[in-house]
Amino acid sequence: MSFTPRPYQLDAIEALRRGWADGPNRLAVVLPTGAGKTVVFSHLVHRMLDQLGGHRALVIAHREELLAQAAAKLRAVDPQLRVGIVKAERDEHQDADVIVASVQTLAVLKRREAIRDIGLIIVDECHHAAARTYMEVLDYFGAWNGVPTAGFTATMTRTDGGLAEVWEEVVFTLDILDMITDGYLCDVRGKRITVDTLNLDTVRTRNGDLVEGQLGKALEDSGALEAIAGAYRDHAADRPGVVFTPTVATAKAAAAALRAVGITAAPVWGDMPRDDRRAALAQFEAGDVQVLTNCMVLTEGFDAPHTSCIVIARPTKSPGLYVQMAGRGLRPAPGKRDALLLDVMGASTRHKLASLVDLTGRELAQPEEGKSLREAAEEAVRTEQRRALAARIEWEEVQLFGESAFRWLRTEAGTWFLSLRQGEFLFLERQPDSRLYRVRRWSQSEGVQSPARDTARPLTESMEWVEQQARALAPAAFVAREARWRQGPPSSKQRGLARYRGIAVPKRATAGDLSDLLDIQRVSTVLGALTETAAA
Repeated sequence: MSFTPRPYQLDAIEALRRGWADGPNRLAVVLPTGAGKTVVFSHLVHRMLDQLGGHRALVIAHREELLAQAAAKLRAVDPQLRVGIVKAERDEHQDADVIVASVQTLAVLKRREAIRDIGLIIVDECHHAAARTYMEVLDYFGAWNGVPTAGFTATMTRTDGGLAEVWEEVVFTLDILDMITDGYLCDVRGKRITVDTLNLDTVRTRNGDLVEGQLGKALEDSGALEAIAGAYRDHAADRPGVVFTPTVATAKAAAAALRAVGITAAPVWGDMPRDDRRAALAQFEAGDVQVLTNCMVLTEGFDAPHTSCIVIARPTKSPGLYVQMAGRGLRPAPGKRDALLLDVMGASTRHKLASLVDLTGRELAQPEEGKSLREAAEEAVRTEQRRALAARIEWEEVQLFGESAFRWLRTEAGTWFLSLRQGEFLFLERQPDSRLYRVRRWSQSEGVQSPARDTARPLTESMEWVEQQARALAPAAFVAREARWRQGPPSSKQRGLARYRGIAVPKRATAGDLSDLLDIQRVSTVLGALTETAAA
């Protein structure tokens, strides 16, 4: 057996198995491009086949490249596996332990009726699974009838349909910044290509994103493609790269513009003859072509680690699509120091477009020109540490009035609060231009509530009043600063939630420390949203 799984890949497998043991059977895993989701589900299949009671595993994908990759990885992980491919002209399911099948082929009733004894379902690029074809196929093979079903994707933000109806829970997620920090992905730097004549305000929105045809015309008419070629020559002349465009015509025009400045480039698109596309990809892999321009066919299933420049010549409002495009340049390779992201922008726009910071789930400001994503994240950590120090100083001032036994915390904006049960919390609302506070309670069902006697009090009096309320509303062990459970190590559930929320777990952190970090982020988000709503 080869391809020893990385620690986080084992964590993802364990999260799925634990999730299935707890009840839900349609579970999703979100891993960044380059995290090796094919390796994860190949090891998952290898470990579970003996427990399926003679039943088989079914891997569903929607593109030829994904089918071939999945079959090859399964065989590499376990050479003893009998892996069969089912697609238009192939039907190898009869004696296979694992069937790798095209969803388009399975959409044909007689093709899926021929496949029996499925005890495990894997869906690659599962953000497509809300489509009717997928729903019918998954339903037929038992995904709604208890058959363990796992979906894998780099993004779970598809807008056209109810993904929540398909995937009951996301049991594992990993942030790109964690992958960069651990050396599994390379760092990325961004540079904006601002085209003053590109007016994106003329481009309409359909299904939550910019209309491709109008966007392509705006890029071509504004001279943006010539600007892209010039920027590539000036900033990425030694980098192999991929350009993402909204239309086939734009991909062809972008390749021509690059060739005009001396950069070898070739366009690829979905309906391109298969042999021609394979030839273009092979030329890129061999270095005979420096840049591939494409109309959204390399967002999935494209594996060329030497790619070190990505051009987003397809401005988008979708963070998920942006992540798919940018992620194609983040795989490490020998001699590759980092990835460069060239982001095409108009002079201004009313549209809220995705950008470099959308690669991570953490709250970051847009990095300064030349600063990498990791450097921006490290600066954010230092800023947070300075803020935490200031909060600690103020807390020590409060302690001068008497030692509190309660677990008081502060949000990122400086609001004092106490967490209760089931997500509820009590907090202090500071009155403008004063040192007086009013007590408030928040719950998911009721929102913000005020007490019957809504009196503004000094800080220490307000805290005492909140502590009285907390004694009545929550068990002492939950709100006590010195509760015994707080001294132990963080639970796996806490760590998984922290990873999902993009919270770095400090070394030697206790269960109480991590609980505090999770509560601070959650309450900061709730109160921040309330503030934005009030200001609107």
